[in-house]
Amino acid sequence: MKETLKKIKETALLELQSPECDTEQLRVRFLGKKGELTAVLRGMGALSPEERPIFGQLANEVRAEIEAALNAKMKEKKERALSEQLNREKLDVTMPGMPIRMGHQHPLTRVQREMENIFIGMGFQIAEGPEVEYDYYNFKALNIPENHPARDTQDTFYITDNILLRSQTSPVQVRVMEKQNPPIRVISPGRVYRSDALDATHSPLFQQMEGLVVDKGITMSDLKGTLETFAKKLFGESTSIRFRPHHFPFTEPSAEVDVSCFACGGKGCRVCKGEGWIEILGAGMVHPFVLENCGIDPEVYSGFAFGMGIERVAMKHYGIDDIRLFYENDERFLKQF
Repeated sequence: MKETLKKIKETALLELQSPECDTEQLRVRFLGKKGELTAVLRGMGALSPEERPIFGQLANEVRAEIEAALNAKMKEKKERALSEQLNREKLDVTMPGMPIRMGHQHPLTRVQREMENIFIGMGFQIAEGPEVEYDYYNFKALNIPENHPARDTQDTFYITDNILLRSQTSPVQVRVMEKQNPPIRVISPGRVYRSDALDATHSPLFQQMEGLVVDKGITMSDLKGTLETFAKKLFGESTSIRFRPHHFPFTEPSAEVDVSCFACGGKGCRVCKGEGWIEILGAGMVHPFVLENCGIDPEVYSGFAFGMGIERVAMKHYGIDDIRLFYENDERFLKQF
């Protein structure tokens, strides 16, 4: 048996010297439950009582030598694998880095921020509201009851009979007037939705910015002065505005507001279609019924409101003739801004 143990040890140590040896396979072969060393130990029953301790000690020494050699080999293989990995993944920190493409604001975001800054400079605050809105806030509170003809001009996305995607940001104004006592001076930018066919000038999704001022003694001249200041800041100091009579159910009196063409200065060109003026927004004095609906006494307070499409302003500002370009994510278009 001593010769057998010696042979097992020599064979195991010799095979462990090979760089490509499988250490797990060798462990099972020599030290496993069915391994060569275990098979020898099972034969100890045939030895005399005097021989068993001597043979047992020798077997333990052989096991210890094989285990030590196995552990050393596994450590060596791990270190070699780590070294090879480090060589494969070597990083030269002196090499120039990969260039990172820097993005920039979308033209609509840029125009919206510019518009917001102008109104903030005049003392306005930004108010926000839900895009999924109740019919009451989107229509009824704004003096547009059920079956009112004005509803026919806005093809609304209804979710239920009472819930819809807002077709304007005016509901934000109603919510502000319900919660805040005058004086009120807010703008409400945000996404709105109308069931319009997509073409060069219409989109079922677009951005809108509306404004509201409510206080004692507010008049049409305050509205005109505010919008004139806005137009001059956005389009240039030489810009003029004009009011044309119009009708909105939530304002009385109401007006369409034009700005002098910033491309030709009012002389007439392709941008303004020869008219010298560009329609930019709608405005008017807040209807007394709207104030009453929001719990504000129209005998004490008055106000004005206005609204404009941010896409329309951006199209006029940058000379863009197709609203779809804003939403197609074409880098050739976006890189120009």
